[in-house]
Amino acid sequence: MTLQLDYHALREAARTVEDPKILDGRVISAALREQVRLGVETLKDHTAIVPKLVVVMVGEDPASQVYVRHKIRGCEVTGITSERRILPVSTSQDVLHAVLSELSADPTVHGILLQLPLPPNLDENRALEWIHPDKDVDGFHSANLGRLMSWAGELEPCTPRGVLTMMAAYGIDPLGSKTVVVGRSVVVGRPMAHMMIRAGATVTVCHRHTRDLAEEVRRADILVVATGVPELIKGDWIKPGAQIFDVGISRVDGRLVGDVEFKEAYERAGRITPVPGGVGPMTVATLLENTLRATLSANNLKLAHGEIGPTPQKELVWHKR
Repeated sequence: MTLQLDYHALREAARTVEDPKILDGRVISAALREQVRLGVETLKDHTAIVPKLVVVMVGEDPASQVYVRHKIRGCEVTGITSERRILPVSTSQDVLHAVLSELSADPTVHGILLQLPLPPNLDENRALEWIHPDKDVDGFHSANLGRLMSWAGELEPCTPRGVLTMMAAYGIDPLGSKTVVVGRSVVVGRPMAHMMIRAGATVTVCHRHTRDLAEEVRRADILVVATGVPELIKGDWIKPGAQIFDVGISRVDGRLVGDVEFKEAYERAGRITPVPGGVGPMTVATLLENTLRATLSANNLKLAHGEIGPTPQKELVWHKR
C-alpha cells in the first residue's frame, strides 16, 4: 500500500489567492487538511486503522478552550478520532504524569497533545517529557527537538513546520536567502531557525538583547517574527521585496494585530501574512498532519524523508519501512 500527500495541491490553492502580496494561511491550511483527510481515508480503507488524538488540558483557561475546540474540529473534518481529557486546575504533577504515561502506553492512541500553558503549579518541561516522543504531535519532547537538530525528525513543532509548508505552497525558496528570525522560543524561534538552516538559508536569530534590531531586520530576504509584542517590527524596517511571516497575535484596542506593523510593511514587502488568517491556521493543520505521521509510524509505515521545498524534486510518499 502506498499513501501520498499531494503538495502540488497546496501550490494550486495558493494560486487562487487574489492579492499577490498576501500569504493566505486559510487557503493553504484548508488544502493541507484535505490532503490529511484523504490520507486518513486511504489508511482506514486499507488497514482499518483510524488515527486517534488525545488532547489533555489542565484547568479551563478560556483561550486554551478556544484553541482546543479548533483542534477537535480539525480532527472531525479530517476523520481523525479525538478525545479531550480535561483535568481540574488543582491537578498535581504526579497525577498529570500518570495520565500522560497511561496515554503513552495505550496502543489505540497515536497522538498526544498537552495544551499549554499549564497552571503555574505545574512544570511544563517535566510534563512534556512524560509524553512518548513517537506520540508527541506538538514536537516539543527533547527527543524530537534533538532529531530536528540532526535533520532526522518525523514530528516537528507545528508552527515553524507550517511556515515551511506555506513557503512551499507559495514558491518561496529559502536556499541562499538571508533569513532573520525574531524570537528564540522553543515553540517557534529556535526550531524555525534550524529548519531554515536545513533548507539552505543563512540565518540570524534576534531577541530582546539584540543590538539594533532594525538594522538586522533590514537585511532580511525572509523575515519570521514570533515575539508576542504587538507591532514590534516597524514598516520602514522592511527590506523591499522581503517575504514576511508574522506569527504573533495580540489584541490592541479591540483589534487583532501581529508583531509587524501590517499596513506599513505591506507597502514594502514582496509578500506578507495577515493577522489573523496567516500562520495561525497552519499550526492546527500541521498538527493534524503530525497525527497522521505518528499513526503511520506506529504501524510500520513512514513518510519518505525529503524536505518540502517550493519545487520539490520528488513527491512525498507514504511507504512501508
